[in-house]
Amino acid sequence: MLAGIPAPAGAAALIDETRELEDLKSALAARQARDAVAFDLSQRREQADAGIQADQLGTGVAAQIALARRESPAKGGRLLGLAKALVTEMPHTLAALETGQLNEWRATLLVRETAALSAADRAAVDEELAPDAGTFAGAGDRAIIAAARAAAYRRDPRSITQRAAHAETERHVSLRPAPDTMCYLTALLPVSQGVAVHAALTRAADALRSGGDTRSRGQLMADTLVERTTGTPGGIAGIEIQLVMTDRTLFQADSEPARLPGYGTVPAGWARTLLRDPDTGAAGAAGGPGGEPTSGTGDPGGPGDDRAFATWIRRLYTAPATGELVAMDSRARLFPAGLRRFIQARDDTCRTPYCDAPIRHLDHIVPWRNGGTTSLSNGAGLCEACNHTKESPGWSAQPRPGPRHTLEVTTSTGHTYHSTAPPLPGTRYRSTLSSHRRRKLRHLAKLMRACRVRAGAAA
Repeated sequence: MLAGIPAPAGAAALIDETRELEDLKSALAARQARDAVAFDLSQRREQADAGIQADQLGTGVAAQIALARRESPAKGGRLLGLAKALVTEMPHTLAALETGQLNEWRATLLVRETAALSAADRAAVDEELAPDAGTFAGAGDRAIIAAARAAAYRRDPRSITQRAAHAETERHVSLRPAPDTMCYLTALLPVSQGVAVHAALTRAADALRSGGDTRSRGQLMADTLVERTTGTPGGIAGIEIQLVMTDRTLFQADSEPARLPGYGTVPAGWARTLLRDPDTGAAGAAGGPGGEPTSGTGDPGGPGDDRAFATWIRRLYTAPATGELVAMDSRARLFPAGLRRFIQARDDTCRTPYCDAPIRHLDHIVPWRNGGTTSLSNGAGLCEACNHTKESPGWSAQPRPGPRHTLEVTTSTGHTYHSTAPPLPGTRYRSTLSSHRRRKLRHLAKLMRACRVRAGAAA
C-alpha cells in the first residue's frame, strides 16, 4: 500500500520518513509479540478443552506463528520465546520496542542475554536497565550485550555459571553457503578446545611456511584442517556429494548451473572442474555411462602421478516442460533404498514452506495409518523438527496438482501453505500462481492504483 504514496520531496524529508518507518517497524514487531502470546494462550485453552494432555499443550503453536511470518517452523520456537519474554517478563524492553527506542534485533539481544535468569530476576534486570527511558540511545549491539550481561551476572551469578557449564552440551559443527562456491564450516566448541584447534592449525601453517611453502597462512590452515579431517591430502575421497547437472552442462560445456545438495547452485564450469580434477575426489557425482564407475589415472601433478579416481553417473529423467523428476537410474547408488534416493534428489531440502533445513526424515504426506501409500507422490523429505510438528493436533497435509510435486499443509487454524519441489538444473522457472492468488494480486493492484489517484488528488 505504501508503494502508492509518493516519496517526500527533499533530502531532510526523506531521512525523516526513514526514521518514522523504522519506528513503525519496531512498533509492529511489538504488536506481533503481543499477538503471538495471545495466540499461544488461545490455542492452549482450545487444546485443554479438547482433552489434550497438559504436557502436550501448545504443540504446533510456534510453527504456525513462524509460517504466518514466512519463517521456517524451526524458527518459530525462538520467535514465540522472544514474544513471551517481552510481554510477560520485560515490560520496559517491550515499551522501548513499541516506541522505537529499540529495534527487534536489539530487543532480542536483551532477551537472549537474560535467558538464564528466573522470571523475577529477568524482570529486575529489565527494570534496572530501563530501555524505555532512553538507556541505550546511541548504543551499539556490543554495548547493549555488555550491559545486559553485567546486570545478569550481578543478579544471579550461579545461574550464569550453570549456563556456561550447560553450553558445552550444545557443541556442534555446521555448514552454510558462502559466495563464489565457497562455504563456512563452523564449529561451536568449548573455548579451551577451540583455542587448541586454532593453535594446532597455526603451528602447522607456520611450520610449512618456514619450509618454503608459498601458500598464505590462512590457506595453509584451511588445507591442513581439510587434510586432518578427511585423511586425504588436498581433498575428500570416497564421499558422495550428489552433484546434479544437465547432460549438456556435463558433456557440451553448456552454461546451465548445477546444484550441489547442502550448498545450492554452483557455476557450470566449476562443476565440470570438480569432476575432472582427481584432487577433488568427488564420488557419486558423474562419470562413466550408464551409472558404471569410471576409474583411471589423471595427470594433475605431472608425469608419474598415478593417483586414481572414481566417479559415477546416475541419470535423472525430468519432464521437459515442468522439470518434474519422473525417473532415476538405480545403479551405482550408495544407499539401498531407491525410492528414498529419488525423493531426496527431487526435494533437495525440507519441504515444509519456508524451511530449507537438510532432509532427515522421509515422510508419508498422508500418514500410513490413514491409508497413505508408500509412493513417490505421497512421499516428502522433511527435517526432524518439521516431521514432528506435522503430527500436531489439527494439522494435515495433502499432495496437490502442480507443475512439479506439490503439497499443501493445513494448520489447526485452517490456514494453508503450499510447497513445490524445486526445479532441477535445466528447468526454467514458470509462474505457478494459483487462480486464487492471481485474483488477490489483481485486487491488490487495483487498491494501489486507487491510492495513487487519492494521493494525486490530495496533492
